[in-house]
Amino acid sequence: QVQLVESGGGLVLPGGSLNLSCAYSGDIFDIISMAWYRLIPGESREVIATITSGGRASYVDAVKGRFTISRDHAKNTLTLQMTNLKPEDTAVYSCSAERVGAYEWGEGTQVTVSS
Repeated sequence: QVQLVESGGGLVLPGGSLNLSCAYSGDIFDIISMAWYRLIPGESREVIATITSGGRASYVDAVKGRFTISRDHAKNTLTLQMTNLKPEDTAVYSCSAERVGAYEWGEGTQVTVSS
């Protein structure tokens, strides 16, 4: 199993920035890829950014150019840098780890974008 713990959420003004972190541990050498998801109230959880074990990143259109996903193998940390935040980015953000035949998620951290 992989354990994941997110941090860094909070309240931010529109146009502001926020960095989320995900500390992971456990069977980390089996990880194929990692990702950030978000859950907006009333909607389904959606993946917004992924990164492969080789470092290739991909994003959904809604966050492309504003969010950056990165992974520090030495510190076992996944990061999501978010800039130019919009009210519609308000959600619970969680990180995930994919292993062969298994996906695991953290509990998430709340991000609220509001004036």
